[in-house]
Amino acid sequence: NSARRIGEGTEYEVEVTVTVTAKSEDEQKTFYLAEVKQAGIFTLAGIEGEERDQLLGAYCPNVLFPYAREAIGGIVDKGSFPALMLAPVNFDAIYAQALKRKQEEAAGEASEEQQTH
Repeated sequence: NSARRIGEGTEYEVEVTVTVTAKSEDEQKTFYLAEVKQAGIFTLAGIEGEERDQLLGAYCPNVLFPYAREAIGGIVDKGSFPALMLAPVNFDAIYAQALKRKQEEAAGEASEEQQTH
């Protein structure tokens, strides 16, 4: 997912991309590949810093995902393939992992800087 500020205001565009690929068991043949980009505009007035980042990285994608899941299901169904229902995605956990990775990278860069001085 991605988020970007729209102009100078308090609106943000958040986008969730869902890609589904169905392949044969030996993965030699692709039956279909379906991709949906579901976006929404969210107003986050009076919210800054980590709280804003968590809303953009977890809450907003949670709002958008059911629509993307429905669109993917419709595409697959209209293609006459077996019905597909994607499992829910835990965007809170994904956001927490990304935040932890970012903190670890920052800590690693800080220790490298200290070693070079």
